[in-house]
Amino acid sequence: QVQLVESGGGLVQAGGSLRLSCAASRNIFSFIAMGWYRQAPGKQRELVADINIGGSTNYADSVKGRFTISRDNAKNTVYLQMNSLRPEDTAVYYCNARAPQAYWGQGTQVTVSS
Repeated sequence: QVQLVESGGGLVQAGGSLRLSCAASRNIFSFIAMGWYRQAPGKQRELVADINIGGSTNYADSVKGRFTISRDNAKNTVYLQMNSLRPEDTAVYYCNARAPQAYWGQGTQVTVSS
């Protein structure tokens, strides 16, 4: 069973930064891709960013230029650096891995105050 453990969420003022981490219980190159999704209250879960096995990245239009996804292969960890945070970024952020079976982390809350 794959485990994905997220950390790094919290409360930050608008314009601030946070870095989320997702540590996988096995080699991240065993996954086709890994990514971050978010779900705000009353809204559907949406893709924020992902990175595939080849290193190609993909971002939601709403976060392009502000968020950066990266990985540390030695630590089996994927990161999401979030800069210039806005109140509309407030959501629970979930780590996802596709093998192609999908695995999910437990989620970490990000709250951006105005």
